[in-house]
Order: sequence, then C-alpha cells, then structure tokens
Amino acid sequence: NGRPGLVGLCVGAIAGLATVTPCAGFVQPWGAFILGIVACVVCYACCELRKKLRFDDALDVWGVHGMGGFFGSVLLGVLADPPDCARDIPPTYCVNPGTVTRSGEQLGKQAVATIFCAAYSFAVTIILLKAIDLVIPINPAGGAHLDLEEHGEAAYNHTPVK
Repeated sequence: NGRPGLVGLCVGAIAGLATVTPCAGFVQPWGAFILGIVACVVCYACCELRKKLRFDDALDVWGVHGMGGFFGSVLLGVLADPPDCARDIPPTYCVNPGTVTRSGEQLGKQAVATIFCAAYSFAVTIILLKAIDLVIPINPAGGAHLDLEEHGEAAYNHTPVK
C-alpha cells in the first residue's frame, strides 16, 4: 500500500541484526552504524528485486538474512579494528585486540569465504529440497493463501507466487 507498517519495521530491524551479526565483537560502534545503513539499502534492494523477479521467498529470508549476512561478512574486512590493534601492546580503543584487523588481505579472505559458504548453502539447499519434494510436496496444492488460512492474516499479499 506504499506506507510503512509493522511488518516492514520488524523486517528492517532483523536486516540490521542479520548484517551486523558476522561482525559482532570485531567492529567499533561507528562500524556497526555503517553496517546498519548498508543493511537498509542492500536488504531493501534485494527484497524489491525478489518481488520484481517474483521469487517465492517466505518472509524475505534471502534478501534479509542471506544478503544482509553476506554483506556483513564481507565488510568485516573493511570495518574491523585497524592494523595497529594486532600489536603486542594494542591501543585501548581496540574492540578485540590481536584478532581480525581491517586490510585488503582480510577483505579478500572474507569475500572468498563468504562466496564459498553461499555456494555451499545453495547447493545443499537444492539437494535437500529435491529430496524432501520426493516424499512430501514443497508447494501444497492451492497454497496461494496459506498465511490467511493457517494464521488468519496475510503478511505478504502484494507478491504473487511464481
């Protein structure tokens, strides 16, 4: 309907949490703030892309958790403590001295690891869904309005199921 609502507020809060979680314990508060801004833009854009492509994604899990977590993981290489926090006697402002520090090398490691995890998760999910679908149907017949039938409310009535 074009207006902010409770569902959007909750999804936005979860997007911020999902994006900052991979960085928790390794970034300063200003870094968490930047991650929150990134989460707003990235997760909203991914949810809108999902709607445009008409993908069936209950609760915007891909756009919020998947892409928020993906970008949070990668940005750890940019937003972690500075390299001087790896010294034997680190400055007092370091969040977690002697662990992860921001650098191009760390950014590369984070990107490679995150891409590998995303590809692995995608492949295993497809295999499991195909196996489950052999036993019980993933999309029940006439299931276009399950939210309304099962829970008495329609959370995502704006997107037709593909």
